[in-house]
Amino acid sequence: MPSKFIIRNMELLSDNWYTLKKITYDYKHPKKGWQTQNREAYDRGNGATILLYNKAHGTIILTQQLRIPTFLNGNPSGMLIETCAGLLDKDNPEDCIRKETEEETGYKIGKVTKIFEAYMSPGSVTEILHFFVAPYSLSMRVNDGGGVEEEEDIEVLELDFREALSMIKTGEIKDGKTIMLLQYAQLNRLFDESN
Repeated sequence: MPSKFIIRNMELLSDNWYTLKKITYDYKHPKKGWQTQNREAYDRGNGATILLYNKAHGTIILTQQLRIPTFLNGNPSGMLIETCAGLLDKDNPEDCIRKETEEETGYKIGKVTKIFEAYMSPGSVTEILHFFVAPYSLSMRVNDGGGVEEEEDIEVLELDFREALSMIKTGEIKDGKTIMLLQYAQLNRLFDESN
């Protein structure tokens, strides 16, 4: 299949926290022919996220932390309830999510199940997020969690699964990856006795 676009130029706009690039490319529009267009792309690396669930107790582990971009877009407290997540850096997704889980939640988990991967904001961000689920129990708790980086201040939340689902409807949970994992758990009946 012939290419519908040709990259003409990539200009680095920022390399402060992650990289922001301006891309100039030629695009072959089906009705208008070749056109030159510009877009910006933010590259923060790829990541992983996980839903920890305890079938016996009907609970899940989520986190809550300050997310400044949500404040800038109308979240008055800036705090966001979400699943544990982190950037891969140089790790493979499975190793990354085990490490992030222990750092953020305090649970040292074993087997993780990858359920899918997805682009989370493909119009402007390059990141692919790897989604996992794993069971947890109190015996897996090795520390209080909360993160290891100086600027991290993560609160660990153990919630009833049904309560967490209702928090989507009330707007208390607005994080996309968290909503996707909660819906996955519901659709795949992770809390059913037969599973």
